[in-house]
Amino acid sequence: MIARTWRARATAAKAPAYAKHFTEVVAPHLKELAGQHGAWLLQREVDGRIEFVAVTLWDSRKSIEAFAGKDISRAHVEPEGQAALESFDDFADHYEIAYSG
Repeated sequence: MIARTWRARATAAKAPAYAKHFTEVVAPHLKELAGQHGAWLLQREVDGRIEFVAVTLWDSRKSIEAFAGKDISRAHVEPEGQAALESFDDFADHYEIAYSG
């Protein structure tokens, strides 16, 4: 199993709009994809801004391609999500799950 992570930042005022977009648009779309095993949106306040970390779990790199395309290292951020964010990484990181308890 592979964890895909991605980071973004929003103003405190716009952070709820991004969280809503993730929970109402992104997460339901991900649930429809074969090989996808859950999505989490983490957030914390850093210097008056909200930092988000999205974590999704996948069967394999091949299953991630259904969401991200051939270059799975590129982030996939929809325009509606971009509008709510102050900045975001244009890449995603991938980690093999070494242990799950």
